[in-house]
Order: sequence, then structure tokens, then C-alpha cells
Amino acid sequence: MTVEISSAIIQRIMRSVQIAQVLTRPMTPDEAVSTPRDSGLWSADGTRLAFTTGPPQEKCGFLRGRGERITTADFVANVSPTPETHFEIDPAALLTAYRSARSPRSLELLGYFHTHLSGSCEPSATDAALAAPDGKLWLIATSLSAALWRAVPDGRFFGRFDPVRFNLKVGKRLETGIDRIVHPDLGKCFDVHVEGETHRICVEEERAS
Repeated sequence: MTVEISSAIIQRIMRSVQIAQVLTRPMTPDEAVSTPRDSGLWSADGTRLAFTTGPPQEKCGFLRGRGERITTADFVANVSPTPETHFEIDPAALLTAYRSARSPRSLELLGYFHTHLSGSCEPSATDAALAAPDGKLWLIATSLSAALWRAVPDGRFFGRFDPVRFNLKVGKRLETGIDRIVHPDLGKCFDVHVEGETHRICVEEERAS
């Protein structure tokens, strides 16, 4: 069975690559009065002050779905002491994810994702050292490319990862046999590699059809 994932999920992860770290703290009564709602400093729930600090960091999280169909990507904290160049999924979040996946009504934990701030969407030696050969999927993304991999014994990349060809859901259309996504254009168009050839896909074309 071929892995399926939507273009929206992949592009969301790719867009996160250059976003600076966002921290929040409780907003004081004075700040709540003096901080305009359109200032960009309010948290999503409207109760905390949100602000950016430091450089962009590698993002990470879980890929969930059923069977070989990825339906959600959940961001979790990167607790690495050097998040600008490495990632480490919060162990508490990982434990919660595994417990949740045991419930018959919950989505399965199909794998993980993380970003590279520079370089390619191919796994690194560090990625390989961190990955268990358990058959889980790994989506690796930069701001310009993304690809899926599977953690296996004796993989082609650093003895741990094999590339995964996948089907890409674009609106109602299904593009098959994708090797990787490259060069997204503001979430509207992107290129896909299929068996060594590059094809352009535009979301607007799908919406208009």
C-alpha cells in the first residue's frame, strides 16, 4: 500500500522552517488593556502575551493517520539544547502520543517529522543515529523541499533510512509516485519529482476544475 499525504500538510511544515521561536507568558491586566488586538502579540486563545525570541529553530512533531494515509501533522516542542541545528522530541509528548495511539478510536502514530534550517531534505547521520529501525515514516523538510523516508535496518541512507515514494493529495486530485516536493511558491504552486522528472502542480488549477 502506497503512503498518501496531502500537499497542505507538507507545505505547512515547510512554511514553519524559518519561523522564529515563539514563547508565551500570562498577560498582565495592564498589558491586556494597552496591547492592541491586531499587534500580533496575542496568543491564539487571547489570554497570553506571545513574542518571538532568538533565531529560527528546527521544528518537529508527529505524523498521524490510519494505515498508510497521513491525515495530520502535530507540532511538539523541540527540547534539544541546540535547537538551531538539532531536534529532540519532548519525551513527555512522545509518551503521550504512544499512549493515545493505543486507543481504538485514536489515529495511529505513523511517524515523525522535522525540519532542516539549511541543507537538503535528506536524512543526516545524526538523524540516523536517533532513529529506531521500527518502520516508522519520517518526513524531513527544508523551506525549499520535502521528502518521506522510512526507518529500517540496513537502510540506503546511513544504514537507517530508505526513501519512500508517496501519493500526494492536492484538493480532490491524487498525484501518484512522488519522490519529493521542491520549490513551493507561497503555497500556490510547487514542483514534484516523479521518477527523475519534474512536474509543476498548482493548487488553483485543482480548485478551478
